[in-house]
Amino acid sequence: ITIMNFEGLDPGLAEYAPAMHSALDPVLDAHLNPSLLQNVELDPEGVALEALPVQESVHIMEGVYSELHSVVAEVGVPVSVSHFDLHEEMLWVGSHGGHATSFFGPTLERYSSFQVNGSDDIRQIQSLENGILFLTKNNLKYMARGGLIIFDYLLDESEDMHSLLLTDSSTLLIGGLQNHILEIDLNTVQETQKYTVETPGVTIMRQTNRFFFCGHTSGKVSLRDLRTFKVEHEFDAFSGSLSDFDVHGNLLATCGFSSRLTGLACDRFLKVYDLRMMRAITPLQVHVDPAFRFIPTYTSRLAIISQSGQCQFCEPTGLANPADIFHVNPVGPLLMTFDVSASKQALAFGDSEGCVHLWTDSPEPSFNPYSRETEFALPCLVDSLPPLDWSQDLLPLSLIPVPLTTDTLLSDWPAANSAPAPRRAPPVDAEILRTMKKVGFIGYAPNPRTRLRNQIPYRLKESDSEFDSFSQVTESPIGREEEPHLHMVSKKYRKVTIKYSKLGLEDFDFKHYNKTLFAGLEPHIPNAYCNCMIQVLYFLEPVRCLIQNHLCQKEFCLACELGFLFHMLDLSRGDPCQGSNFLRAFRTIPEASALGLILADSDEASGKGNLARLIQRWNRFILTQLHQDLQELEVPQAYRGAGGSSFCSSGDSVIGQLFSCEMENCSLCRCGSETVRASSTLLFTLSYPEGSNSDKTGKNCDFAQVLKRSICLEQNTQAWCDNCEKYQPTIQTRNIRHLPDILVINCEVNSLKEADFWRMQAEVAFKMAIKKHSGEISKNKEFALADWKELGSPEGILMCPSIEELKNVWLPFSIQMKMTKNKGLDVCNWTDGDEMQWGPARAEEEHGVYVYDLMATVVHILDSRTGGSLVAHIKVGETYHQRKEGVTHQQWYLFNDFLIEPIDKHEAVQFDMNWKVPAILYYIKRNLNSKYNLNIKNPIEASVLLAEASLARKQRKTHTTFIPLMLNEMPQVGDLVGLDAEFVTLNEEEAELRSDGTKSTIKPSQMSVARITCVRGQGPNEGIPFIDDYISTQEQVVDYLTQYSGIKPGDLDAKISSKHLTTLKSTYLKLRFLIDIGVKFVGHGLQKDFRVINLMVPKDQVLDTVYLFHMPRKRMISLRFLAWYFLDLKIQGETHDSIEDARTALQLYRKYLELSKNGTEPESFHKVLKSLYEKGRKMDWKVPEPEGQTSPKNAAVFSSVLAL
Repeated sequence: ITIMNFEGLDPGLAEYAPAMHSALDPVLDAHLNPSLLQNVELDPEGVALEALPVQESVHIMEGVYSELHSVVAEVGVPVSVSHFDLHEEMLWVGSHGGHATSFFGPTLERYSSFQVNGSDDIRQIQSLENGILFLTKNNLKYMARGGLIIFDYLLDESEDMHSLLLTDSSTLLIGGLQNHILEIDLNTVQETQKYTVETPGVTIMRQTNRFFFCGHTSGKVSLRDLRTFKVEHEFDAFSGSLSDFDVHGNLLATCGFSSRLTGLACDRFLKVYDLRMMRAITPLQVHVDPAFRFIPTYTSRLAIISQSGQCQFCEPTGLANPADIFHVNPVGPLLMTFDVSASKQALAFGDSEGCVHLWTDSPEPSFNPYSRETEFALPCLVDSLPPLDWSQDLLPLSLIPVPLTTDTLLSDWPAANSAPAPRRAPPVDAEILRTMKKVGFIGYAPNPRTRLRNQIPYRLKESDSEFDSFSQVTESPIGREEEPHLHMVSKKYRKVTIKYSKLGLEDFDFKHYNKTLFAGLEPHIPNAYCNCMIQVLYFLEPVRCLIQNHLCQKEFCLACELGFLFHMLDLSRGDPCQGSNFLRAFRTIPEASALGLILADSDEASGKGNLARLIQRWNRFILTQLHQDLQELEVPQAYRGAGGSSFCSSGDSVIGQLFSCEMENCSLCRCGSETVRASSTLLFTLSYPEGSNSDKTGKNCDFAQVLKRSICLEQNTQAWCDNCEKYQPTIQTRNIRHLPDILVINCEVNSLKEADFWRMQAEVAFKMAIKKHSGEISKNKEFALADWKELGSPEGILMCPSIEELKNVWLPFSIQMKMTKNKGLDVCNWTDGDEMQWGPARAEEEHGVYVYDLMATVVHILDSRTGGSLVAHIKVGETYHQRKEGVTHQQWYLFNDFLIEPIDKHEAVQFDMNWKVPAILYYIKRNLNSKYNLNIKNPIEASVLLAEASLARKQRKTHTTFIPLMLNEMPQVGDLVGLDAEFVTLNEEEAELRSDGTKSTIKPSQMSVARITCVRGQGPNEGIPFIDDYISTQEQVVDYLTQYSGIKPGDLDAKISSKHLTTLKSTYLKLRFLIDIGVKFVGHGLQKDFRVINLMVPKDQVLDTVYLFHMPRKRMISLRFLAWYFLDLKIQGETHDSIEDARTALQLYRKYLELSKNGTEPESFHKVLKSLYEKGRKMDWKVPEPEGQTSPKNAAVFSSVLAL
């Protein structure tokens, strides 16, 4: 039995069209019907005589093969298997002696040759991306194409393997003459499954999208389930044995041996089975002894090849024609192996004398449709050694190979003639000496982080050791944090970090970084690289209003979370906000993970990710996601308000109205067929002129020209042509139907080529600007650059921009765009002093002429020390200044996380490509705000406070710990609400120990809210909770903090929890409603609670007992000690309970009002606080524990709740 490898078939030819059955559809192409070829005479070379004069390829020429090359793999050793490489232009051959040889290209040049097994023959070869799999009798070996072993998997000695099947990129099935099939994981190189099969085993395996096909030596073919490997169908093809089979579409063709009196005889009938009806159809009689299989070269034709060298093509449902037979001339008596390339342009035959024959249908065939470039071995460098420069101290002398010797070396000096000279230690960094604090004879200084940890570079040259290069840098006027290697990057553009102390963030001075009333965003949260883009979207007035009007029922809706974050930015008066809830929802979106937008903490900290590409992908993702979220108009009653917004329309979201650009994509095939389809896009990507970096002459190219080229893109590409019915080179053009209101541009400056283009264009623009302005002053006078500064002075002749403002500027502040009648687009740079090029401004809409003003630029700051960062220049409009500062003007600002600083407008378009690279541009149409309704209607209604179902399956009414508000209990402005929250830890804090023994927090622990409790602060049910929600989380919890939170493992799991479990969004809406209605929250340490919950609460709505009972410059006092001192209550005995803490905080507030006479007698209350602190110091701030004290819930304060 001859077992062959046929994995070279193209998997794309999966479905067998019914029209190819001549019995079912008699109307066929000329080259498909075998009867049309009966009267065609073939010359000895197999070429139709009528086809010789024809130059162009015709149908009758297709599939006519002739021998191109023959080569000897191993003299006298039979070839056991051949295989066309699926990734490179190579042919692999295995011999009966266990030797593998590869040949490159159609000329069959020997590429590599190595021994795979010392005794057994190679039975199957399979090519993978990184190497080649070889299967022998009881061994699976994975080797690189050059012959290096990647892994060697030894099987049991009793195994007799014959076939392997690659089911996916990392899973392999191996079968042979035993009653099982092994499944191997190629990543771990371990056996993962063992499937039992009937004796005598499986020798041939194939796979389709429906079944595994297993061929047995008994003559049967079994069809098995792809998941369970159970037998679904079975065909008893031959009475003797099975030689080979193949599957194509709905047909299974088999060849084999029948039992005769004299033994097994080759059966000249091919058994063909229809896989749709699972039955045999008419067998196909052939004129050669079949030993091989299906070859879908152009259609579904079979290639029947005998071991004597005869080859015949025929249709599986047609009649075989003796005239279609051609002969392969093997060197040996028998053909041993056969394979077909993935492109179907080449056939390979191996014979019993070790010779390989390559038959092709063209003089220059390719083995694969798309092959990668083959890597060849480097030539020997022994005869061409590089010259060595002995003056270079760091030059490795190992570049010259030296033979091993036992003689004395020249460098082995006797001890009498040599003396040890230890290397001198380098001088201490001047920054360390300047900041050092001495305690006795020991000095302490912060690490300036100018060198790697525990590594001190030594200077080899004596001249360098005489001074320290850092000592030559003058002291920075900005402060001690200025470092010499950062002189290129302006300090306000550097990555900002929060310095944590014992109090966390409470004593960090954010006002030092932000003296405006706009809110920054904190950067320490995972995936906070998008902070700058959140600010850009916020300062788009229609987007800000639209997003805040949206509310839906989805748990993780980015539009909802972005609206909540925008609301916080509105309320803030310069205090930074954090987008923790938004980023939490962002991490749950599958598309974000698939696009690689979710960074690991290590990658974000080290700056491994390409931030410029990342933020551009994020820009496209967020616009698409918001567009999809806002298209969902079905809003439940409890969340009504989002659908009723004046922004929404039936056909498209307002994101689509703002950003979407309607286009026509035209594909023109070289046959003349043209296809036009309509589409839309939310942003454009800049496409730069080809060869721009090689043109060093400084050719001027306006930004408007590049933008027009990018919008009306024209490119040549391979595309499917319905007329030609195949992939053809096509010219694809894009025309604009409708311009967007907001033009979003991804700059795609991802390589030195694009960076050099920006740099070159900025230099050209700089020279033109100097020439222009100098010509305005004196056209006949030579103008020196040194005199340029005088132009901007009052004494100057003309007020002109300074020379610094013109450097590194190529981007215009405004562009003018016009739609032409023939669907064309005209774009030009525009300045406020210019007249409209295509008509007066008042006729803008009628003529299709629009002016777009630059509103924001997002730039990537290159900083090797911190890994880089992203910042945004944003032109903040009048409405934002009116709300925050009460003034009406526009101003450019720099947004660098929580650093916000006003800047000159020219900084927004200045890009020094050495450290400041443009990533995203936002242009907005003039008078944009007038087109949209900018009213914000709060979509959160009182119904969110009503009773709701728990997510927990086991939650019962008997476990209820709260009573929801009734309609007559709805809170009013000024009502008191006791609040407490408990948290769990998602990530532990990162800290380091300083040299003086103090701890420095590098990154705080990431907390997540786990329980939120609100109790009534007045009325007959005062002290009774109306919210006690446990927050379900899908993220991994590293510490439940049970001692402090009372949260136990399982409380947050919907499957096993007995608590009232809700989503964070549901509870967040309840608190947002209470804040918006104007209630006053009473609690202890509410600042941290609101921070983790991610809420911005006006200060006049917070009554925090930690500050009510606090004296300046004194320690904060715990709730437990205050409750014991003022209320004689013992709380928090075993664990914390949020109901107990919230109720205790309410009672403490009542006590505060009583002691301070409603705040009218501060002096008497000051005496109370003084006594409190004296008592605390005496008791070391610890509450005495009486004997027999049990749970704190035994206190009388809980009696009313327990009765309820």
